Amino acid sequence: MSQETRSYTYDTRRMKLHDLTTHSGLEYLKKMFAGEFAGSPIASTLDFHPVELEAGRVVFEGEPKQFVFNPIGSVHGGYAAALLDTVLGCSIQSMLETGQGYTTVELKVNYVRAMTDKTGFVRAEGKIVHVGKSLATSEAKLYGREDGKLYAHGSTTCFVFPLVPPSNT
Repeated sequence: MSQETRSYTYDTRRMKLHDLTTHSGLEYLKKMFAGEFAGSPIASTLDFHPVELEAGRVVFEGEPKQFVFNPIGSVHGGYAAALLDTVLGCSIQSMLETGQGYTTVELKVNYVRAMTDKTGFVRAEGKIVHVGKSLATSEAKLYGREDGKLYAHGSTTCFVFPLVPPSNT
């Protein structure tokens, strides 16, 4: 049996409700991208990172390697799903007002072609479709950074709700 060891570091700080209730979604994400607020440990675990951010649009990149393979020798679908879910959710968060939160209600992923360790860097770009009082939707594409080939695309529906800071009593 041949084995490889992989180690990585991740941000152990936790998201603080106070930060979410005193910043808009875009302000919060800007501070997270800059390292001022806690990042996402799953991004470190799967080795992808943020590269672009604006209101209603977010881009993350990653390079799938053997540690995210499935038993049939290609990249596990969960890698694409996690990357798409990240940009889908962040694009929605970037549009939320101060004191609003969100959670995923539905995630849909369509796989177009397999990724391998030879795929190279991939980019996931999430864009807002609609943000309402209680529901928001976004769509995303995952494609090769160099060749532009589409590997997967997806959409999400998220429930939008008011965040309530904890009582001091």
